[in-house]
Amino acid sequence: MGEAEAREVAGWHYDPPYTFYDWASDGDDLALLLNAKSRKGRFFSVFEEEDELAGFFEYQVEGDTVVVGLGLRPEMTGHGFGAEFVEQGLEFARETFGPKEFRLAVAAFNARAIRVYERVGFTRGRTYDHETNGGVFRFVEMTRPA
Repeated sequence: MGEAEAREVAGWHYDPPYTFYDWASDGDDLALLLNAKSRKGRFFSVFEEEDELAGFFEYQVEGDTVVVGLGLRPEMTGHGFGAEFVEQGLEFARETFGPKEFRLAVAAFNARAIRVYERVGFTRGRTYDHETNGGVFRFVEMTRPA
């Protein structure tokens, strides 16, 4: 992900209750996204056929597991693109990192995303509280074989 794409993603604003995912909601996460050194090899841009930024993936390798973070451009959410978007990102990660397992964390209130992740083979694991965005929020950890 280049500087221009990082700045564009940083400016995305989602409709409530998904404003939780706005990068401006968490200064530490925003700083990570906007730092070229921390982005390198970790954040990847996804473009539509018209070369318009559609989303991003973040990959962190932990042994045989790739921890996945992702975001779809706000106006593309809720229109049925999620499963294909996730599958394509996982395929890229399989080819690039060769993991045995994928893991992600999703805010427990985000039933829409949880449904998409389950549709592409993730299963729910532990739930936990995580301090972020100026508060403590419940998250669900999900995994699937690579």
